[in-house]
Amino acid sequence: MQNASSYFDIAQMTLYLFWIFFAGLIIHIRREDHREGFPLVSDLPGRVPLDERGVLTPVAKTFLLNDGTTYLAPHKEAPEWERAAVPVASFPGAPLTPTGNPLVDGVGPAAYAMRRDIADVVWETGEARIVPARLDPSFTVAAEDPNPVGMQVFGCDGNLAGVGTEIWVDRSETVLRFVEVELTDTAKHVLLPATMMVISAGRIKVRAITAAQFQDVPQTKSLDQITRLEEDKIYGYYAGGTLYATPERTEPLI
Repeated sequence: MQNASSYFDIAQMTLYLFWIFFAGLIIHIRREDHREGFPLVSDLPGRVPLDERGVLTPVAKTFLLNDGTTYLAPHKEAPEWERAAVPVASFPGAPLTPTGNPLVDGVGPAAYAMRRDIADVVWETGEARIVPARLDPSFTVAAEDPNPVGMQVFGCDGNLAGVGTEIWVDRSETVLRFVEVELTDTAKHVLLPATMMVISAGRIKVRAITAAQFQDVPQTKSLDQITRLEEDKIYGYYAGGTLYATPERTEPLI
């Protein structure tokens, strides 16, 4: 009687089983990562949206959020806005070039995520996470650190943009998130991310944007808190300035 193993190579079958397992693992991971960062819309007009192809679209799951609401993922979403940009070439994934004001149109480094337009909260208390220090006296600037309040704010062109009037703190991480700036020309108040400024010689310098461009910094609906969407838009505006603030920045270095 012949041994069954003489009809097939056990090592080769083990390799085949590993390949099948690994392929299944890749498909599973690709299906699961479709729950975030989508809708899956083709870059090219006339193409079938990727989220309608079905092969890599997982069964939707319902997630219970900490504020008591639910979120279904994945789910179809209509484009939130008509982007003011066009692809530089016809192939999928081609870079976009802006056609409007790139600082506010969410193009390139100015892109932002369409987060929920509600304030982020402290997990333990449910209070707004990022607030001006006037609402929480427990936060102060250490005596050995420079206090941005009262300092003049200058843009990348060296011109005066405004004066710092308040600091906005993160109650969860106990850090400075924004400096509230009163603009010189209009007395309008805008938020300046702490990560986009440098304090030197008793004044605040901002490399990202010019003094005039402070006028178009996205506003918050409330004077006492900032929503997740507003936070992303503000960060996107300043980040976009690192490339689009002046014509020279969009030119090649060589």
